[in-house]
Amino acid sequence: MALRTQPWTENATDLAAPKEYAVILHNDDFTTMEFVVGILIRIFHKTGQEAANIMMDVHNSGKAAAGAYTYDVAITKKIQSEQLASQQSFPLRLTLEEIIEG
Repeated sequence: MALRTQPWTENATDLAAPKEYAVILHNDDFTTMEFVVGILIRIFHKTGQEAANIMMDVHNSGKAAAGAYTYDVAITKKIQSEQLASQQSFPLRLTLEEIIEG
């Protein structure tokens, strides 16, 4: 009995790219700028200059995106950041926003 198979490439075009989510840092009056920069370098793998720029955007605008990731990566980075903030008694708040293409 012979099995009839279809090449993988026929179905490959049906695959959609995974949704991406922006991890948003929110400004508060207690979390230090140095801590935010440290989180951006340690967890979000930003350079010192990128981290400083994002931190200033958070400070001046009230919030800013740390990066865009698939859901699992975004939620992991959010949780890691909040855990480190909690250990230092900082009320740092992060949220996720789905990125809508189009």
